[in-house]
Amino acid sequence: MSKKHNKAALLYHSEKRPGKIEVVPTKAYSTQRDLGLAYSPGVAAPCLEIKKNNENVYKYTAKSNLVAVITNGTAVLGLGNLGPLASKPVMEGKGLLFKIFADIDVFDIELDTEDIDKFVETVKIMAPTFGGINLEDIKSPECFEIERRLVQLLDIPVMHDDQHGTAIISAAGIINAIELCNKKLAEAKIVISGAGAAAMACTRLILSLGARKENVVMCDSKGVINQERDNLNKYKKEFISQRKIKTLAQAMEGADIFLGLSVKNAVSKDMVKTMAKNPIIFAMANPDPEISYEEATNARADVIMATGRSDYPNQVNNVLGFPFIFRGALDVKATCINEEMKKAAVYAIAELAKENVPEEVNTAYRTKHLTFGKEYIIPKPLDPRLITKVAPAVAKAAIKSGVAQFEITDWEAYNETLLARVGYDNKLIRKIHAQAKRARQRVVYADAGNYNVLRAAQIAMHDGYADPIFVGNTAKIKSIIKEYQLNDLLEKPIINPRDDNERWRRDRNGIYLYSKRSRKGTSRYEAAKKMYNSNYFAAMMLEFGEADALITGFSTKYSDALASIQEVITCDQKCMKHIAGMYIIQTKHGNFFFADTTVNIQPTAETLVKTTILTHKTIKKMGIDPKIAMVAYSNFGTSKVGSPSRISKAIEVLHKEHPEIVVDGEMQMNFALNPALREKKFPFTKLKNNKINTIIFPNLSSGNIAYKMMQEIGNAEVLGPILMGIEKPVNIVQLEASVQEIVNLTAVTVVDAQLANKK
Repeated sequence: MSKKHNKAALLYHSEKRPGKIEVVPTKAYSTQRDLGLAYSPGVAAPCLEIKKNNENVYKYTAKSNLVAVITNGTAVLGLGNLGPLASKPVMEGKGLLFKIFADIDVFDIELDTEDIDKFVETVKIMAPTFGGINLEDIKSPECFEIERRLVQLLDIPVMHDDQHGTAIISAAGIINAIELCNKKLAEAKIVISGAGAAAMACTRLILSLGARKENVVMCDSKGVINQERDNLNKYKKEFISQRKIKTLAQAMEGADIFLGLSVKNAVSKDMVKTMAKNPIIFAMANPDPEISYEEATNARADVIMATGRSDYPNQVNNVLGFPFIFRGALDVKATCINEEMKKAAVYAIAELAKENVPEEVNTAYRTKHLTFGKEYIIPKPLDPRLITKVAPAVAKAAIKSGVAQFEITDWEAYNETLLARVGYDNKLIRKIHAQAKRARQRVVYADAGNYNVLRAAQIAMHDGYADPIFVGNTAKIKSIIKEYQLNDLLEKPIINPRDDNERWRRDRNGIYLYSKRSRKGTSRYEAAKKMYNSNYFAAMMLEFGEADALITGFSTKYSDALASIQEVITCDQKCMKHIAGMYIIQTKHGNFFFADTTVNIQPTAETLVKTTILTHKTIKKMGIDPKIAMVAYSNFGTSKVGSPSRISKAIEVLHKEHPEIVVDGEMQMNFALNPALREKKFPFTKLKNNKINTIIFPNLSSGNIAYKMMQEIGNAEVLGPILMGIEKPVNIVQLEASVQEIVNLTAVTVVDAQLANKK
């Protein structure tokens, strides 16, 4: 990893609250009554119920959704024996992945012992706390014995992911690769490079899927594991080959499949050339494979290649498996993760790669159309279907094999609960970033003389969707770049509107602005003077096609930044010559869209109609079906004055002239957000039982207050403000916006630019 990435990684783990995980209460705790129920004396009731029947622990505690990620730090990533403390960032990361991909809660536990007996006894003692145990980063061969003993001792799922996770994902890829090559696994000659935990688990699994032991050759750092070797432990002896060969190069001759779980550069191009027709190479050493993708594909045009890297096709990534395997196991209260469950995961993952790929996956990986073939034999980690394919397959296998203590009968309903758990509506920001990566755009940043803007631009540039252009004081911008070592930004254009060499552009821009605004009170002198302002100057760059998108506002009041935009850039004629602002509020309950939050101070009924139409159109462009509530302090005509009256008039127009929009009001916020309450009290609404995702506020004050409360008190992730109704791709960040807020808004603006370029 480069120094630049090291610094970014350290900042990521240390800034704000150190680490990556926290414990969050799931029950009310605001009153004395709540606390009395949560702890003494109320907690006695569930304790006694569990004492009567231990199974009640799943009913009254978090055990059923709690996994321990446990290590002793003896084999951390590819870094070796770092010890328990240095392994903690990895274990926290594993916990984060469990949560975001499968909504499984995790306690990470780092044990300060390399003694097998102590390790096993410690885990055994604490096991009642958990619904499952994920062993991680434990060196071989100790990991085999630790897992074996714990599986025997405990009645909850136990899995060493370094072994079985890699085995499951690679086996799924091999099944598909073999099919593409029109070969049979039982006849395939297989070479394994590496004899550690992952290598042995991979070998055992493909043997259980139909490969023949006599066709498998395993190699360690000393060569082929054969009968002549007298330095083999009991685990390696299981894989002794009868063939009269000694080296990896000899084993590769005529081989159909190569599985690499060893070290970089273990395989040469010449070795690849000696393999059988249509060779399959899984070079999974991290971060550098046994042979690079380029070398392997240059050596053989007919090769099917997979690595552990995300920057090449067919990434073998354990996140395709472990969250969903444990999800399925926990949901049926499985007593273990057996071979049938692992095989079920293999086949589910393999089959998913053959199905039509959702557009959001194509977008995320910057491809036009992923289809089953040589460069797509394994699903992508961001495929949202994984949880509904793998978890049910594992759960069914647990039930069928007799290790489940709970039986699921309504699988369709189960799939719905899985989707609700991970809240795929909450992935909108990720989806927008993925869309932005489809085509890099020239983004001009006004107010560029500050760290947050420059760092955000650098991130957008590194993520592959922005070519930044900076407008502001050149010396100040360069000073910040050097101070914070953002050195690659020095290669990007920095334009100071006040420089003498920009006079030609100032003159051009001033003449243009005067021609647009001369009948609206702007003199020639005022127009020329405004071109020294970075907001006006940057807007002119967008207007003249010198940039594709504009981000402004960091050091300027929103209203002032908006004024400069409105004077330079025309309102979109298709949007009724109306502009409004919208925030996307991301919560654990899904996405909410708040409008108008930035532009229209005290909207009339006509303005509310236009804002609603504009908001509906904007959300539809994101691929989301808006369900809109217009909120106020009263419900459906109970107040005849003020904002309720204006909303009532707006609703009348919308229902009559725009019946395609699902909208109703006026209503109080609790009725808007609670479908059951709304349906009970107001069954006549056009909203029916729909879950609301869009709120139109009666005035700017209420909308602005609401989104900021959600951000600060509700810990919601906020994206915006999105400026709606402007003809060109431009957005205004809030004063002193964070780096991430600017990055997110850049992604939104880039997507707008992409759509504008298509038109």
